Amino acid sequence: MSRSLFFISFFFLLWCVGCGGNGNSAPTGNNMITGAAKNVATLTANGGPANVVNGLFTSVTVCSPGSTTNCATINGILVDTGSTGLRIQAAALPSGFTLPQVNDAGGNPLAECFQFADGETWGPVQTADVTVSGETAAKTPLQVIGVANFPGVPAGCSNLGPTEQTVAAFGANGVLGLNNSPQDCGSACAAVANNPNVYYSCPASGCAVIAQGISQQVPNPVTLFGTDNNGVIIELPAIGATGAPSATGSLVFGIGTESNNGLGNATLLGTDTFGDFTAVFNGMTLNPAFLDTGSNGLFFDNTTASNLTACSGNTSFFCPGSTVAFSATNQGVNGATSKVNFSVANANNLFATNNAIFNDLGGSNPNTFDFGLPFFFGRNVAFAISGATTPAGVGPFVAY
Repeated sequence: MSRSLFFISFFFLLWCVGCGGNGNSAPTGNNMITGAAKNVATLTANGGPANVVNGLFTSVTVCSPGSTTNCATINGILVDTGSTGLRIQAAALPSGFTLPQVNDAGGNPLAECFQFADGETWGPVQTADVTVSGETAAKTPLQVIGVANFPGVPAGCSNLGPTEQTVAAFGANGVLGLNNSPQDCGSACAAVANNPNVYYSCPASGCAVIAQGISQQVPNPVTLFGTDNNGVIIELPAIGATGAPSATGSLVFGIGTESNNGLGNATLLGTDTFGDFTAVFNGMTLNPAFLDTGSNGLFFDNTTASNLTACSGNTSFFCPGSTVAFSATNQGVNGATSKVNFSVANANNLFATNNAIFNDLGGSNPNTFDFGLPFFFGRNVAFAISGATTPAGVGPFVAY
């Protein structure tokens, strides 16, 4: 399941809502922002529709399959490399707008309980033609969250943590999950015996957990594009140490498929299916480590970093007396390594600036290194989908 969607509201200061390559473009390591093109969508890093810290958003258009008129464009969709699949808040859709319901093998409505790091979403699985910039994924299953006339959250779902059925609770109008996995659950959901309460059949008698084959799960929409379907590249500019109100970057579809999406001299780290690798920090080996635009900070095990103390009154984040510089060494399953330099500043001082985005916001996360959105500022970061072929090799891998 996803590790992403760690958010903090400006108003409440509480958790709310995860080798060199070949190519024919400028190297991703140079942090060039790709201009407008069919395979490029605009990214905006800011507070988004729920006024959060370090959110990364884009726009998505959904249409009833085959229709060019029954369509809706939703802004404020969180771009999340820590999860898989498109999920949209029902409240963000136009009044009266509906999409076809997906039914299970027995003809009953199919629903999903999708767990994030801080809670879960509940709602029916429906089908749409999904368009992002000039790329379209036809007949794509997606989750619609918080549908008023749909059965309520079952106990097996609500027991997993807080349900995030509104835009305010979720921190966005929806989420576009773009991690390395082609589907949102994989083999864990293919049999009821080990199903982690994800997919449900919802007849009139009530919703119950069912097995859901891999090919019927909510997919990474990129896998259904006609072209540019082997991965994505996140491109964001560098920002200053005290943050910024907003920043604009690019979401580039495809790796090595166009003149604008090569890897150049980027370091390639092989990962597992979900994008995990290993990080070595302050003498500790942390696994999993992952790159996650859906997390709003750098969340890692600080056991050996005594100069990182939690903020008073806001203990999810660090408040060191002064900004502290660190480094970590990331190692892929292919043996490739990359040293990453980063800093952690006093979170309370950062929030006092009233800026919306920061590159030095951090917090504690035992046994793990979650390189959240601060990692992406000033970098171009590629995610190759598991099993997909690229000029640099077969995914899954990340490259930056």
